[in-house]
Amino acid sequence: MSDSQPNGAVAGRPGAGSELAAQLMRSARGRPGTRRLGPLKRLMPYLAAHRRDAGLALIFLVSATLANLGLTIAVRRIGNDGMANVAALQRTMVQMGGITVVFALCSALRFYFITRLGERVVADLRKAVYEHILRLDQAFFLTTRTGEVLSRMTTDLTIVETMLGSSISVALRSSIMFIGALVSLIVITPRFTLLVLLIVPFVLGPVFYLGRRVRSRSMAAQDRFAAAVGFAGESLDAIETVQAFGRETDSAARFGTAVEAAFAASLARIRMRSLLTGVVSVLSFVAIGSIVYLAAKDTFIEHSVSPGVFLQFIFLAILVVTSIGSVGEVAGDVQKASGAMERIAELLDATPGIAAPPVPVAMPLPARGDIVFSGVTFAYPGRPDLPALRDFSLTVRHGERVALVGPSGAGKSTVLRLLLRFYDPQAGIIRIDGVDLKATTPAELRARIAMVGQDAALFSGSAYENLRYGREGATRDELRRAADAAQATGFIDRLPEGFDTPIGERAKSLSGGQRQRLAIARALVRDAPILLLDEATSALDAENEQWVQQALEVAMAGRTTIVIAHRLATILKADRIIVMQDGSVVEQGSHAELVATGKLYARLALLQFGVAGAAG
Repeated sequence: MSDSQPNGAVAGRPGAGSELAAQLMRSARGRPGTRRLGPLKRLMPYLAAHRRDAGLALIFLVSATLANLGLTIAVRRIGNDGMANVAALQRTMVQMGGITVVFALCSALRFYFITRLGERVVADLRKAVYEHILRLDQAFFLTTRTGEVLSRMTTDLTIVETMLGSSISVALRSSIMFIGALVSLIVITPRFTLLVLLIVPFVLGPVFYLGRRVRSRSMAAQDRFAAAVGFAGESLDAIETVQAFGRETDSAARFGTAVEAAFAASLARIRMRSLLTGVVSVLSFVAIGSIVYLAAKDTFIEHSVSPGVFLQFIFLAILVVTSIGSVGEVAGDVQKASGAMERIAELLDATPGIAAPPVPVAMPLPARGDIVFSGVTFAYPGRPDLPALRDFSLTVRHGERVALVGPSGAGKSTVLRLLLRFYDPQAGIIRIDGVDLKATTPAELRARIAMVGQDAALFSGSAYENLRYGREGATRDELRRAADAAQATGFIDRLPEGFDTPIGERAKSLSGGQRQRLAIARALVRDAPILLLDEATSALDAENEQWVQQALEVAMAGRTTIVIAHRLATILKADRIIVMQDGSVVEQGSHAELVATGKLYARLALLQFGVAGAAG
């Protein structure tokens, strides 16, 4: 657009979207992690939506744990009876084989359902995040790089997926095993159980302390990685500019610096995770060794405990301690996932400043396309002291063609952005067909508007798919007629597969003029009562511009049209010319009338069109 949006810190009108954008930028510079696992609670609604899989996973998890505990009973029988009775030993071994089969089956089913649950929840969460991001207002995207958002949707969600599909399973299994083994110990050897309970805090304390440290470092690493991805996305998005200015080396060096910062943060996390692993291993060995020593002393020296009880106790004690160790091992993953989920929750918690009211007003039918700006004042977020529009008033009647002209920064493109309700003005009212834009839904409002911008925004896919973006239900015949009207059929038919030919990311396989004509055809497909043209013919040569002007004549017939143009041919076709300066209307009238005044428009016409143009 001719009036570019500001790039800077979000300020001005308060809004949750703009506040979150500033917060995301701060997070890329690092932030302290909290000590809570609270962000993981945000997963509960997604887990509840698949309670069947969660329930089955829990059932098989408990069953596998009980089967594992059942093996300790068989071990006890072997210790007491198996050495003196071959038949008893054989029966016990058969029982152990049956328990092992049950354990293996339940473990396999547990793995299947817990992994399936994790994949399903993350898929739902990824869709929810993307859908929510699409509804955030423009203020959010002023300061938030697309690459950083994508990093949260990919890397962070992958971390959450790992936790759900693996770490949580291990944590739950170990927790249930710990409880089951502890209860069994209380039943068979209450005295030794007290010893185990005294040892547990010495193992768990360092585990949870170091686990919190892992989380804070994980969040820092994830933030810095997101910053690196954000920079890479910017550079690749403008690859032609990077190469044209010979900045490949510089861009690679800057990305390398960002990657090294992310690596340094990851290395800090790895050190803490390694320390956690080592501490858990040492504490587990000390705990098990102490328990084995005391139990062996009572069994083989003092003979106060039978060999079978000794073996069962040792197995149960090992299960208790290793369960604690396993929880410690995955505590880092859970803490890391909690940090990732907190970053994802920041996106989900963003409330768009532009939204439908609780009770929206329906737009009247049939649509006419009457437009009224009444005393509108608006400043972009980040520039509250530099209003783009000042007490701006304009009425455009149904079917009227209005051209907006003025120097750069006059506020012309801002008028179109406000009409599309990308932003809300700080003062004044904007109405379409008599309805305040704030009183209706953005979707219903925008359904009445078709727009062709200066830079045609197209998508990967075929020409048909890009045209259907204008109206999902359009038939192939309607799409082809729109392409005919926009003078686009000729070059599309020459593509290898015609309208079904993939045109590449952002349609880079097409020339600028071809992309613009395809964008105009897409606007024609929309068949909206209001047509907005922001330098729609700027990328066309003289011959193509003449064809497209003919197509636009058909498109504008019966429609309310607002045109931003710097070409005389476009301006002369307008019913009325609105001259803007510093966000206000300073002149309006026909070309001849405005030239005759000798004011701003006359000077612009002289500079842009030459003496002949100024003469009208």
